[in-house]
Amino acid sequence: MPTAAAYLITAALLLGSAGSSDSGESIGGTLNHEGQPVAGVTITVSLSDRAVGSAESAADGTWEIPVRGPGVYQVEIDVASLPEGLALRDPDRSVLTAVEVQAGQHKAVVFPMGERQAEQSAAITRLLNLVAKGLTYGAIVALASVGLSLIFSVTGLINFAHGEVVTFGAVIAWLLNASPAGPRLHVLWAVLPALALTGFMGAGLERGLFRPLRRRRTGNVALIVVSIGLSLFLRHIYLLFLGGAPRAYEQYAVQAQQSWGPISLPPKDVMILVVALAALVGVGLMLQRTRLGTEMRAVADNKDLAEASGINVDRVILHTWVLGATLAGLGGILLGITQTVQWDMGFVLLLTMFAAVVLGGIGTAYGAALGGLIIGVATETSTFWLPVEFKVVVALGVLILVLLVRPQGLFGLKERVG
Repeated sequence: MPTAAAYLITAALLLGSAGSSDSGESIGGTLNHEGQPVAGVTITVSLSDRAVGSAESAADGTWEIPVRGPGVYQVEIDVASLPEGLALRDPDRSVLTAVEVQAGQHKAVVFPMGERQAEQSAAITRLLNLVAKGLTYGAIVALASVGLSLIFSVTGLINFAHGEVVTFGAVIAWLLNASPAGPRLHVLWAVLPALALTGFMGAGLERGLFRPLRRRRTGNVALIVVSIGLSLFLRHIYLLFLGGAPRAYEQYAVQAQQSWGPISLPPKDVMILVVALAALVGVGLMLQRTRLGTEMRAVADNKDLAEASGINVDRVILHTWVLGATLAGLGGILLGITQTVQWDMGFVLLLTMFAAVVLGGIGTAYGAALGGLIIGVATETSTFWLPVEFKVVVALGVLILVLLVRPQGLFGLKERVG
């Protein structure tokens, strides 16, 4: 198992990325509190400690500052210019230090507002909101990680192209929902055909690529290299087709926060959490109470014995690929709703998925689901004490800590080596 974990972490860090170019870049946003615009607030944009420009929010709360081209900018809100009684919901985010603007992009940034509270009460409220946000993100990671873990448990393949399957589901839903050349379906109606096509993609990868390689007795290391090459190929196809700018679905792109006691979340985050958890429960019930689930567990436990017992192993592997790809596609769609659709969104999520799978126990779907939730909560709540840029570091730190204490992961079983 430690060898498999090393494969996951080392190869993920070796994968690369690319970009594109255009013109007319700017940074902007809308300031509001409980649906009401906040006017007269000063925002400043800097590059390499030099001011690029500043603006005040207009009567409708909007503001926009042209920038000098693609780059990583710093955006600062002047908290002293906020109206009396208002404050940032997160006081530590008055300065955003890593706002990346791509070519031709209008980059939207958000400064959530709230009423001034006592310092201790504000800290507790902020921590609770980070936990809630972490559960939403963790549920998305769990969905995608379960698919990755199922494929590994049944086939033994560490699929580094799984992130591109996540991206595929999000991109297909965007094409059906928001593309000028698409049918402009509501995003909820776009989900089902997008999931069907993503499942078909999983079947195509199994039947057209990995099954022929297995029949030629291709080793696991060679299969990992093939999956890395497939990842690079698909990712750059997305870049050529979609471009480097982030894309948003037409519905749910911007929503006002709603309060549930001390916790404030947009309604879409609540919907995402409910859908993701329902899907995870459904997968668990399928694995425990259906014939296909029993066959999957049998093949994962001992492929040769399962085949000798009359189970069609090739059919089970094919169904596993379809299920794993469908879960990944659903995770991509939900991630696109809560953030945006981008050509490398699955690759960005890949290392977090691997951390969740190894944390929960390689090859166990239940462990991957729990690992995803833990990683999501840990990375989001870490921003209470650490800068946002340390999120991935925290995810890997949690992974390393668990592996030191329990090398097989939370749900994994000890194996004799040697």
